[in-house]
Amino acid sequence: ILTTLELEYNQIGDVGAKHLADALRYNTTLTALCLEVNEIGDVGAQYLGASLQHNRTLTTLDLGCNQIGDVGAQHLADALQHNTTLTVLYLYGNQIEHVGAKHLGN
Repeated sequence: ILTTLELEYNQIGDVGAKHLADALRYNTTLTALCLEVNEIGDVGAQYLGASLQHNRTLTTLDLGCNQIGDVGAQHLADALQHNTTLTVLYLYGNQIEHVGAKHLGN
């Protein structure tokens, strides 16, 4: 059973993030997903956020060193309001500023 998937440095981008988000929506085994350094932006964060609202198994998501800004942070923050399973979210090295950080803090 696959529980950890590490896809760092794969130039996944927003389109690839959409495909992963679609799969995450119905995932029942994956608990950790690393998408570090994959050129994922606000649109990709929106897709992933939407899937997190339905996913109940993922506990760790690494989105470090991507291109997520304040808008993407808002999408992820909205998703976290509906997700009680995700306990670790890495967002270091993105383009999130004070506004995005405030959304995540709420």
